[in-house]
Amino acid sequence: MSAQPHHTLPPVRLHSDAELAREALGAPLFARAVRLARWAGPGTRVGVGGELDAAQLPEAAAVLGLEPADEDAVVYASQAWRVAVDTGLVDVTEPDEEADDAKDAEDAKGAGGAAEAGAEGSAHGTAAPGEDLALVTGGAPGEVLDLWLAALETVLADAAVPDLDELVDALDTGGEVDFGRLDWNPQREADFLDGVLANLYLLTVAEGGAGESAVPLPVLAASMVVPDGMGEPTDEVLEQVSDAMMRLDDQFRQLEPIGLVEFRPVDEDLMAEASDEDLAAGPSGTSAGDDEDVSRYGMVRLTPLGLYGIRARMREAGVEAPAIGELSGKGADALLEAVSRFPESAAQAEIEQWLAGRELPAAVAELLAAARGDDEGAPLRRLRCQQALATAGPDAEPAVRAVLDDAELGGLARVWLAERGVGDVPAPDAEMVFWLTVDTIAAQLAADGETEELPLLIASLTAHHSGFFEQAWRVEHPATAYVLEAMGRLHPDRKAAKEARKAAFKARSRQG
Repeated sequence: MSAQPHHTLPPVRLHSDAELAREALGAPLFARAVRLARWAGPGTRVGVGGELDAAQLPEAAAVLGLEPADEDAVVYASQAWRVAVDTGLVDVTEPDEEADDAKDAEDAKGAGGAAEAGAEGSAHGTAAPGEDLALVTGGAPGEVLDLWLAALETVLADAAVPDLDELVDALDTGGEVDFGRLDWNPQREADFLDGVLANLYLLTVAEGGAGESAVPLPVLAASMVVPDGMGEPTDEVLEQVSDAMMRLDDQFRQLEPIGLVEFRPVDEDLMAEASDEDLAAGPSGTSAGDDEDVSRYGMVRLTPLGLYGIRARMREAGVEAPAIGELSGKGADALLEAVSRFPESAAQAEIEQWLAGRELPAAVAELLAAARGDDEGAPLRRLRCQQALATAGPDAEPAVRAVLDDAELGGLARVWLAERGVGDVPAPDAEMVFWLTVDTIAAQLAADGETEELPLLIASLTAHHSGFFEQAWRVEHPATAYVLEAMGRLHPDRKAAKEARKAAFKARSRQG
């Protein structure tokens, strides 16, 4: 899978391996591959490449419970067989082509040169259940998922291939595909599909993203076609979005049987009625609440198994795609460093899993120690530490009290104790109050940037201290000047904003 521009993705909440393995075994295409693997035996004939002999496809379809006379049934059987071979569920011994040629010639000679003699007399390869078939019932969940991932690769490769009719039309006189005439580049198509799935993954796991909801197909197509920063799409771009939608409609139909996605195809009546431009632009012209109209343009959702599969492929390509719970066995320093890059809800979920099963006093002491520091990332580490402590019970009190005199953690400790109504908490001195204010705003800027809520926080933190900016520039904090500059831009009171800018200049001058 080609690496995507999003080098670090938001963390995903995955189902357990056992749950995912059950989903994999229940995926229609994978289940068919398993049934054909169990059916394979001495009488099974295969050709060069391991494909099932055409004469046996109806029998294979019947094994799958399909109607052999149905044209689609034969296609399903052929695809399931290919998956079984590619995943190792079936072992094949291909025919010896030279032996076949010699046998055909001998048969034709013995039959007086009859033209049809060679076809019936050709030798075939053989097939038998593979060793990996035993993993389906006796393997660990991770082994089952490895088989499913191999099956997914086969299906993705097939989905990137054009329609068979297009291939036939592009055959040159020598029987080879003229890729130039087809306007099809195999690597380009594979990269396009990888990009689509990466974008679908990002739209699913992003904070405020689709989550468990389906993504409209036009949105996904536009994410691949419309340039960043483009306002109103041009007619040419809309036509490209429409073309991409049609490609994706066909590809997701192929990907659904392996359990990767749940897919509602583009409404065929809509396709017949609408022009290309209308098809691409239609959803943007409908009411935001009109789910039925939007869904007619196609809807797709990654299943829990699909999230697992796409994440596995991206990680193999070198993309950092974390999963919630991965940090449970690591130290507090690794936890705070990682969750500092997570959205708030994901950070909270990761912290809760990290705390679960640990002795709370020791865990809290470890978190507080990891929160120390004067590096650029330290304020956000302390914010995530405070987030972790918010869920801690009374057992955490001794560890929190132990840092009351700490210059970096004392303010945090007092806030935690005060919120729980604990008595005998020493009041912070002015120096600690100012330091904590700078640290808090630095953490918020690092976490979310200049949000709409930040000016209100700034005004609240400074309102309780007369002459705040006359003292703030002297605060011994690495981010003092940076925070004061942000206050100068964001403070809702113009006079206070001007004072903040003056204080920032003094802080810069003081730092040299």
